[in-house]
Amino acid sequence: MTELEELRTFVEVIESGGLNRAAARLGVSKSIISRRITRLETDLGTRLLSRSTRGIIPTEAGMEFKARCDRILAELNEARDAVAQQGRSVRGRLRLSAPLAFGVRHLVPVLADLASAHPDLEIDVSYTDRVVDLLGERFDAAVRIGSLRDSSLVVRKIAPVHAVLVASPGYLARHGRPRTPQDLVGHKCLIYTGSLVPEWQFLSGKRRISIRPEGRLRSDSGEAILQWAIAGIGIADSPSFLVSDAIEDGALEPLLLRYPRPEYGIHVVRPPGSHVPGKVRVLIDTLVERFGGTPDWDRCLAARSNR
Repeated sequence: MTELEELRTFVEVIESGGLNRAAARLGVSKSIISRRITRLETDLGTRLLSRSTRGIIPTEAGMEFKARCDRILAELNEARDAVAQQGRSVRGRLRLSAPLAFGVRHLVPVLADLASAHPDLEIDVSYTDRVVDLLGERFDAAVRIGSLRDSSLVVRKIAPVHAVLVASPGYLARHGRPRTPQDLVGHKCLIYTGSLVPEWQFLSGKRRISIRPEGRLRSDSGEAILQWAIAGIGIADSPSFLVSDAIEDGALEPLLLRYPRPEYGIHVVRPPGSHVPGKVRVLIDTLVERFGGTPDWDRCLAARSNR
């Protein structure tokens, strides 16, 4: 086990770029990291790391040794996963990135159930709308919504999601209800600046209609847009998972349901590789089981569209 700790420490120092960062990630002191590296270099009889203006970098021997360490540690993890799955137990540390609004509203209870079902599993979640670098930042997986840009990642769609136009009853009483997408011109729109597509898009048969919304309130927070819509400030274009509760409560009314919106997806992405760690596999299976098919947040919209 001491040798494995040294291998893990060596790999962590290279991937994090320094002794301090490696110590923080491994939860030990810098002096312990230094002793492990020294012991490893002494046993091997060669220098593995050198210092430069960019920090600590591997020597040529260090690069060769790291490649072999990566294979050894990957095979060890696969062996542990195989044994753990025999007993239907998952252990280890799952580092997950998830979008803020969806994560807090919908993932929190799912991950709580996952933690209860697997008491040896550690879960470390970063709730952020920033697209993280899975490999560079050492995440095991990420939940992402909409269009995916990095084709090198392995992708699994877990649920569909639709955009829906909503406004409060008070706003509609004051400004009128749009009946067609073209009626949105002149309305006070709440603009989500985190979208890659600035237009609001609708389908009319085979024809696609694009409307450029205008409004004085903008935000990169879906929750902020939701609260503004409930307050009666304007019309919002929000994902169904964010507004379904407000629609059910009567705080918001869906608009233009006769004009379908393009469907996009909620996905789990993971780093490339044929081996799926048990902790990632159980995460994906749990999310598919919970959100697959027609999610709860789309059922109220489906019922209203059929009226």
